[in-house]
Amino acid sequence: MEFFAMSYYQLLVYVHILLFVLWLGADVGVFMLGQHFRKREKYDLSQRLILLQLLVNLDMVPRSAWALMVPLTITVVDAGGWWDLPGWAVLLSWAVGGLWLWLVWDAHAHDQTDRAARDRKIESWLRIGLTVFYLGLGILSLVNEAPLIPIWLATKALMFGLIFASAIMIDVAFKPVGSQLGKLIAEGSSDETEIPLLRTMDRTRIWVWIVYILLLATAFLGNVKPF
Repeated sequence: MEFFAMSYYQLLVYVHILLFVLWLGADVGVFMLGQHFRKREKYDLSQRLILLQLLVNLDMVPRSAWALMVPLTITVVDAGGWWDLPGWAVLLSWAVGGLWLWLVWDAHAHDQTDRAARDRKIESWLRIGLTVFYLGLGILSLVNEAPLIPIWLATKALMFGLIFASAIMIDVAFKPVGSQLGKLIAEGSSDETEIPLLRTMDRTRIWVWIVYILLLATAFLGNVKPF
């Protein structure tokens, strides 16, 4: 039975690593497509819009991985004996992750509609709630040495909350792109239409780099367990 339990835990850890690879790897692809979209001297507007569409589609991979990471982290700490959770709490985490995943894909499938706007509004509140949850869990565990006892695990929970907060800021910083892109398509490429869009993308990239750094740091904590 102990061997079976360990095998189950190791399988969860493997899936956890796989989601991390998909999250970070695909997000780097999104970043590179965004870099090429900026090159108006190299691509005409129609080509750049194709790159943007590819970016939006590829972005579904890290968004999906992010949603699934929530129930998986809860299940891993429970299966590994790091936090003794009741069964209903684990099931609730999967219900939350499943709802989030559905909202992401439903909004993508019905983009530019009232339904998509509703989905994204619900998703934004869900992400804020999860941000508060992980930040609170990490801080509480570091201060009280419970419920997550190892310092590295409590710190990882705190950093996961910071990843949530930074990822939310990516969407906040990126929000003006919709109207700026519409102006670019309607009026064509010029300094007047390109520079504001470029500035918005530059502000967004700051938060993207913060997410990358935090992801690498949490991966280091989970694998090395330095304290």
